[in-house]
Amino acid sequence: MTEQTEQTEPTEQHLVVPPVPEALPQPVTPVPTPAPKDRRVLRAVLRWTAAVVVFAVAGAGTAYGITRMERTDVPGLATESDGRWEYPEIVKPPLPSGSPGPFAEANTAGSHYADLRRLLLPAPEGATADKALDGKDGWLATKDFLAAYESKGEVETVGTLLTDHGLRHIAARGWTTTDGTRTRIYLLQFETAAVAESLEQEYFSSVIAPPYALKGATQSLMDEGFPTKVVVEDVRRYPYNETKPYGAEHVRQAYLVSGDILALVVQSKKGGAKAVPFQQTVTLQSQLLG
Repeated sequence: MTEQTEQTEPTEQHLVVPPVPEALPQPVTPVPTPAPKDRRVLRAVLRWTAAVVVFAVAGAGTAYGITRMERTDVPGLATESDGRWEYPEIVKPPLPSGSPGPFAEANTAGSHYADLRRLLLPAPEGATADKALDGKDGWLATKDFLAAYESKGEVETVGTLLTDHGLRHIAARGWTTTDGTRTRIYLLQFETAAVAESLEQEYFSSVIAPPYALKGATQSLMDEGFPTKVVVEDVRRYPYNETKPYGAEHVRQAYLVSGDILALVVQSKKGGAKAVPFQQTVTLQSQLLG
């Protein structure tokens, strides 16, 4: 992806984030992914209704900021942590001058023109960065991404799929929080949205279990605890949760598809990776891509 010089700086819009409710909703049985022509009917303004958190997006092509409301600002929520991580202010990168947003009508290829490396979610406050995911000049080698998969056969299969679909770049970021939770985020960019969607629909859009097992998570199923009302416009999501008994770590993972980008978010922790930080991280990364 060729970078272009930014001519103007967009105005940031700061949004107040309501707090996370104390309890997550009861699990909801997932509904099979609709056909492309039906998907837009399901897209709505992102809400953390009885779930994790509420975020909003400014118009396409502008920067946005997300600010945090302290629990002490809300009666009854002043003394107990809800499990959210404290992220720094998150700003969507501006588009190069004259470039349309990925879902603008003029952008028939569905391309993200912003620098892919700047679309990665930043680490939360107090986390230790995983330098192994920095790559060279911010670009991760394909073999380092494939190392996330369990078996040699799956590594070869996924590698062939990426090559056949014309993978352009991989940007990645990882960190470990003070409680020992490891997070890894991978953004894979292809030539057009049609290519990324084809890869998703044919190979990565299972509503039962992830098609390719990650290391340490040989048995995973669709995450029924992920709130179905948490919707980010123009981003499709497939979250999975490792089933018991866990391996050395409990692994949660989610594939995201947005325009020409296929993303993978992974969180793992010995003894159990908590649901709220996972849902929060997946949603924030989705917002950056949407």
